Amino acid sequence: MTSSDADSRLLNEAREWASKDPDPATSASLLELVRSVEDGDPASRQELEDSFRGTLQFGTAGLRAALGPGPNRMNRVVVRRAAAGLAAFLADAVGKASPGSRPRAVVGYDARYNSDVFAEETAAIFTAAGIETFLMPAALPTPLLAYAVRSLECDGGVMVTASHNPPQDNGYKVYLGRHAVADSGNGAQIVTPYDAEIAARISAAGSLDSIALAPEGWTVLDGSIAGEYQRATAALARKEHFPARDLRIVLTPMHGVGGETALAVLNAAGFADVTLVAEQAEPDPDFPTINFPNPEEPGALDLALETAARLDADIVIANDPDADRAAVAAKDPDTDAWRMLRGDEVGALLGAHVTARLAAGDAESGDDTEGTTGVFANSIVSSRLLARIAAAAGYAHEETLTGFKWISRVPGLVYGYEEALGYCVAPDLVRDKDGISAAVLIAELAAAAKADGKTIFDTLDELYLQHGLHAGDQLSIRVANLGLLDAMMNRLRVSPPESFGSSTVEVFTDLAEGSDQLPPTDGLLYVTRNLTRVIIRPSGTEPKLKCYLEVIHQAGSAAELPAARQAARAALDDVLRDVSEALGL
Repeated sequence: MTSSDADSRLLNEAREWASKDPDPATSASLLELVRSVEDGDPASRQELEDSFRGTLQFGTAGLRAALGPGPNRMNRVVVRRAAAGLAAFLADAVGKASPGSRPRAVVGYDARYNSDVFAEETAAIFTAAGIETFLMPAALPTPLLAYAVRSLECDGGVMVTASHNPPQDNGYKVYLGRHAVADSGNGAQIVTPYDAEIAARISAAGSLDSIALAPEGWTVLDGSIAGEYQRATAALARKEHFPARDLRIVLTPMHGVGGETALAVLNAAGFADVTLVAEQAEPDPDFPTINFPNPEEPGALDLALETAARLDADIVIANDPDADRAAVAAKDPDTDAWRMLRGDEVGALLGAHVTARLAAGDAESGDDTEGTTGVFANSIVSSRLLARIAAAAGYAHEETLTGFKWISRVPGLVYGYEEALGYCVAPDLVRDKDGISAAVLIAELAAAAKADGKTIFDTLDELYLQHGLHAGDQLSIRVANLGLLDAMMNRLRVSPPESFGSSTVEVFTDLAEGSDQLPPTDGLLYVTRNLTRVIIRPSGTEPKLKCYLEVIHQAGSAAELPAARQAARAALDDVLRDVSEALGL
C-alpha cells in the first residue's frame, strides 16, 4: 500500500467514524482533525494516526486512555461497546452460576469530563440487556462504588474514573461480585481470565447500531448508599481503645470527589479539627492548582503543606481524585520540615496499628485463644517490614503480585497495602484500596501518638528498633520504544548481576516462571547476602521499567538510628548505581 493509499484509508476511516459517533462534540473535533490533516499539518496527522492505531484494549484495569474520537481513545462509542460486552459476560456468568437469577450491577462515576455520560449510557445498555441496574446518585469516590457492589449484592460494578491520571484521560474500571466470581473476589477488581473473557465479548459486540440503550428502567440510588458507607467507615474508629481525638488535620481531595465524604467520615469518627484545602476542595476536572493530580508527584501537596504550616497542623492527609489512595505528610522532628511519608512507611504504621487494634479487641473480649487468625498482605514490591510486624503479632503474611486486584483476594485478609499509597484496612466493607477508611485509621494512630507525647515518626522509629530499619528507593526508566523494555529484561536474564552494593546475590527468581505463591508475571527478583532486595519489572500502565530497592539495617538504640539512616542511604545509592550499570544505562 502506498503512502497515498494509507492516507486515504485513514481519512475515510475517520470520516466513517464521525458519521456514526453519537457524540456531536467528538464527531465535530474528528472532522476538524481530518481537515487539518488534509491541509498538511503533521501534528494533526500524528494525532489521527494514534487515535485509529488499533482498538483500546480491555485488561484487568479495564479501560484507560485520553478522551477523544477514535477506537484508541475513551469516547461514547468505545464505552458503549465495552458496556455491551460486559453485559453479555454478566448474563453468561450469572446464568451458569445461578440459573434463573437476574444479573445485578451498579455503576458509579467521578467528576472527570464525560464520566457522568459514560456512566448513564452504561446503565442504559445494562438495563436493555436485562440487568437490574443501579446508578450512583452523583460523582462519588471509587471506594463507595466498591462498597456498593457488596452492599447491594451485585454481580458487577463499573466505576468511570481515571483515578490520578492527567485531566485529559478517563477510564472504565470493572468489579465482579455475587454470582459472577468466586467468593474471595466478591467485590474486587477483575483478574485474569475474567479480563480476556470480557474482552472477547466486547469484540463480539457487533455494530454500534445493534447495541440497545433503554430509555429508562434503571434505579438512580438516593443518598442513603453514601450515608451507609460513611456510617460504616466512621464506625471503624475504636474510641473505646484509642480515645484520643486531639489532632489538627489538613485534608485535600486534590480537586477530586472525596472531599465531602472524607470530611463527613472523619468528623463522624470524632475528628472535629479538620480543614479542607480551600483551593482544592471542590471537584474540578481541570485540576487547576496542580500539574499532575497524583499525590506522589513533586509539588502536588504544596498547597496542603502551606495550609498545614499556616495552621500549625499535626498532619496532612491527601486523597487522590477518586479517593482510593491516601498520602500522609507531617513535620519531621529531625529536620523540623514537613515531608510526605513513603507508601511503605504509612503501610507499616497502619499494619502495626491494626495489630494493636486486634490485640485490644481480644483483650476486651477476654479471648485468650492460643494463636491468631487473619492474614496481612502486601504486594511483592512493597516493603518486607509488614511481614515482620505481622509475625511478631502472631499473624500470617502473604505477598501478592502488584495491584489490589490481587491483594484483596487473599483469603482471610485483615489488612493489605501496596507501596503506591493504597491501603485496605476494612476488607469486609471495601475489597479494594480505600483512601477514606485509611484516613480514619491514620488519624486514629496519629492522635494516639500525640496523646503519648510522640509523633508518627517516633512510632516509625519504634518499629525500626524492633524489626530493623527498612529503607527503600525506586528507579524508573521511561522509554520511547516498548521494545527497549524487552531488551533490558532479556539482558538481565542472560547476564544476571552477581551482586548489588558489594553484597553477593544469593537468590535470583524469574517471576515469569510463577510459583506456588505467585502467578507468573514479567519481573526479576534478587536478594543478596545482607538481605538487600532488588525487583525489576516493566510497568503495567506506562512505557517504563521500574526498579524497587530495599535495604535493611539494624540499630540497637534510638541513638544509633541517625547513623543507621545514613548507612542505609549510602547503601541504596550503591545499589542504584549497580542497577543502572546492569541495565546498561
